[in-house]
Amino acid sequence: MTSTDTEDSGVHPRFAEALRELGLGDLIPRARRFPEATRTAAEAAAAIGCELSQICKSLIFAADGVPVLVLMDGASRVDLDLVRRALGADKVTRARVDVVRETTGYAIGGVPPFGHRTRTRVLADRSLLDHDLVWAAAGNPHTVFPIEPKTLVAHAGGTLVDVRERTA
Repeated sequence: MTSTDTEDSGVHPRFAEALRELGLGDLIPRARRFPEATRTAAEAAAAIGCELSQICKSLIFAADGVPVLVLMDGASRVDLDLVRRALGADKVTRARVDVVRETTGYAIGGVPPFGHRTRTRVLADRSLLDHDLVWAAAGNPHTVFPIEPKTLVAHAGGTLVDVRERTA
């Protein structure tokens, strides 16, 4: 695939390179670019025409000041106390915008599940495995790509956990 093909797909060039290095280059032409941003899970699900829970959110948190990536289905919220316990941390907060960019190399709304600037610990909520296919950001807020959840978790180096906020 040429760089023009990558640009046409809408996949961020650095993320496209990460996909190729992981042997997942065949996902690049399957990416879908939308004229309107798909920064939120709801926007992405509406654009794709899939269930909200089929969107994989890549969220950066700070656990005792250290960035950690949490992969969560789009219909759910992260329970910070469950993340704290899973990591054995004293305090977990949402990472600041600059920390997200510095850690991943991508802007919020376009953070892919792997291929980041730095290696971080990754927690993947088990709810992602409820689907045969999920959609995740491809490095920018206009482009998503499909991937099997088990493949996503494996390539992200994720630990399967239950960190989804429970509704009453």
